[in-house]
Amino acid sequence: METVNLIKKFIPDRIKGSINVLLGRAKAIPIEKVISSQNLKLHCPVCDQKINSFKRMPDLYMKKLDEVAYIHPVYQIETLNIMAYSCPVCRATDRERLYATFLLKNSEIVNKSIKILDIAPSKSLQRFLKNRFITIDYRSADLMSDDVDDKIDITDMGIYQECSFDFIICSHVLEHVIDDLRAMKELYRILKPGGMGIVMAPILLSLKEDYENPEIKSEDERWKHFAQGDHVRMYSKSGFINKLKVAGFKVNQYNIDTFGSEVFMKHGIHQRSVLYVVEK
Repeated sequence: METVNLIKKFIPDRIKGSINVLLGRAKAIPIEKVISSQNLKLHCPVCDQKINSFKRMPDLYMKKLDEVAYIHPVYQIETLNIMAYSCPVCRATDRERLYATFLLKNSEIVNKSIKILDIAPSKSLQRFLKNRFITIDYRSADLMSDDVDDKIDITDMGIYQECSFDFIICSHVLEHVIDDLRAMKELYRILKPGGMGIVMAPILLSLKEDYENPEIKSEDERWKHFAQGDHVRMYSKSGFINKLKVAGFKVNQYNIDTFGSEVFMKHGIHQRSVLYVVEK
């Protein structure tokens, strides 16, 4: 209901304003001024700092997509705020701010003695977890980095016994993995019954099914087709969810209706963002 009322209140004016901008009758209003007019303050939930403005996605990334003639619509990637991509203080991305928002809203999940596995961890979210939830038993893992507790291949995590962890975080890893279903099954295996996890990957809303081609191997071609030189696919929404279900997970989706439009705007999270939380 909150979202519906907000749409009724602001969409007509925004449409009129956009038309006036296109016709040269008015200037575009920065998002910071829109937020200010609603008495909202920008805030990063990861470092708990007030923010004047979030930093947009680096120009070098967008330049690279333009250079290789990226074949998909970049503004149809589900959880990505290009114009408010990272925090200027802690560098947390918009998706990491979404994770922190969820964990703070549901602090009973991790505000106790539980064992967490964070795969390919980001420094900002790692600090957030260790500083905010001091009772957790935190463990990090990655294949490419040495700065982790365990150097492992996500498709073969034999060093962990079945049902080892209460909570897992696997953010933007699976799009790098050729046998992603096997990786998902490994995540399911090491999660305890009743356990939960944040599992995220780039999802292109314009796709009806996952887009992948094993013949695409060069870095530039992967940039052109998958938006990064070491990605091996672009997920469709249904493809991503269905694979997680095949692996055994129950999949929950949390969006702007879950958190509220003001929370998304305050934390610089795009309105089309969706958080995928799995359960065993």
